[in-house]
Amino acid sequence: MHRSGRDGSRPQGGSLGYDSVMVQRQSAGIVLFRRAGAGGDRVEVLLAHPGGPFFANRDEGHWTIPKGEPDELDIDLLAVARREFAEEVGHAAPMAQPAGGPPIELGSIVQKGGKIVHAWAIEGDLDPTAAVSNEFEMIWPPRSGRLQSFPEIDRVGWFEPAVAVRRLKPTQAPFVERLIERLQAVRDPGSPAGPSVPGEPGVAGDPGGPPPNRDGS
Repeated sequence: MHRSGRDGSRPQGGSLGYDSVMVQRQSAGIVLFRRAGAGGDRVEVLLAHPGGPFFANRDEGHWTIPKGEPDELDIDLLAVARREFAEEVGHAAPMAQPAGGPPIELGSIVQKGGKIVHAWAIEGDLDPTAAVSNEFEMIWPPRSGRLQSFPEIDRVGWFEPAVAVRRLKPTQAPFVERLIERLQAVRDPGSPAGPSVPGEPGVAGDPGGPPPNRDGS
């Protein structure tokens, strides 16, 4: 995530290589997914829960994909996504799909604060209990003068698409929906829509409608 505090500032000594006030902020991330079930007929995605005291008691609607901001305007955003994944999860994302194909482009979304987030999906696996995140520093408690360190990500977990949509910041939910649509298109090229997740709103192919309006900053 590349921040020193929850105000979006950069860590000390790690200032952006451009004037972030004058340009639209961008971020890039990886949606790691894996096949589950006896025949690999189910998909699960890896989500990350932000660390620090502000998110300690917040769960549904506050998870995120592992992501972060570029240091330069013209940097390769996929390279940024890989770097941030490794920093926040403690493991490198696979360089390619199991069959050798490239990462799946999931496009971009705009968060409530105006930041543009770009994402790619790669199939892989990792043990959530082995995930280790980088840290950031902030004054805590407020006005105490005490500088404390917290993990950028305090835990990661695997979730089926319907659950992931509920856990994610609402503005990031389309990444999961787009992934399912693309995987469905590969399995069934003639299908006009993605697979449904019965009884769960906000997933491609389900008529239940969008998820509840939660904070998508």
